[in-house]
Amino acid sequence: MFDDLIFLAKQGDTRSIARCISLIENDVPGYEEIVSSFSANNTVPVIGITGPPGAGKSTLVDALIGEYVLAQKKVAVVCVDPSSPFNMGALLGDRIRMSKWYSHPDVFIRSLASRGSLGGLHPTTIEITDLLRNCNFDVIIVETVGVGQSEIEIAGLADLTVLVLVPEAGDEIQFMKAGLMESASLFVVNKSDRPGADRFAASLKAMLHASGDSRFNHPNLIINTVATTGKGISELHASIDLLLHEVENVDRKVALLAKRAYRLIEKQRMLGVDQQMLVKDIKDQLANKEFSLYQFIKKFN
Repeated sequence: MFDDLIFLAKQGDTRSIARCISLIENDVPGYEEIVSSFSANNTVPVIGITGPPGAGKSTLVDALIGEYVLAQKKVAVVCVDPSSPFNMGALLGDRIRMSKWYSHPDVFIRSLASRGSLGGLHPTTIEITDLLRNCNFDVIIVETVGVGQSEIEIAGLADLTVLVLVPEAGDEIQFMKAGLMESASLFVVNKSDRPGADRFAASLKAMLHASGDSRFNHPNLIINTVATTGKGISELHASIDLLLHEVENVDRKVALLAKRAYRLIEKQRMLGVDQQMLVKDIKDQLANKEFSLYQFIKKFN
């Protein structure tokens, strides 16, 4: 049904890519034909940019796009925005920072609403990034919505995760406890022209090395940037490319694919389960004094 659309998307036709994304994003009947045509073994890298709200992720991505364009690379960017409380669409305020790239022939940008997802991603981000990996791009960048400590879905999607922090990030020890910290491969101290940036970066480096994780022995593990002026962006670009071109870690690749498979299976198993439907069913049955939540959920097994 979608053969022509899929063919054009894989040739890099932006309108066809956008149409495919809309079909996947909205679970249009038959969209499975599109996702099943993807190669899961595609080597196009996915770079995750994540961090707390206000860290300057969008401005950093805007500057990073410039580096890839300068290197004559075709780049696709998926930006996950907070959802509108009224229509669940994306609130696009942050995209203003990337407006100069929307008409560039080597750049494709798509905003997605988080739709209430607690992991900083849209529910179909895995499928959409797999589509983009098969559409003639050299690199995919995924910017998450502002995330907290346990919201680390990007770690199961990206080949490399960049955690963006600011000097005022607060209690470094609290960050160290976070799964988000453990999932990152590179750390950016953005807005490093602010007071205390060097001290914060030094403390962060000491704690990462103290963790004993061999991944944190990279010489350019922490990069100070000022995204608004471009300071440190070329160093970040170089470090990303260096890590991506190191000897491939087969175990990590398998682990990433397993995480993606788990999320997709989880999504399939939850088809037809709607929270409002659960509210109605529970309300109807709650009059029964012997109501058991565990008996109630058995019908979904």
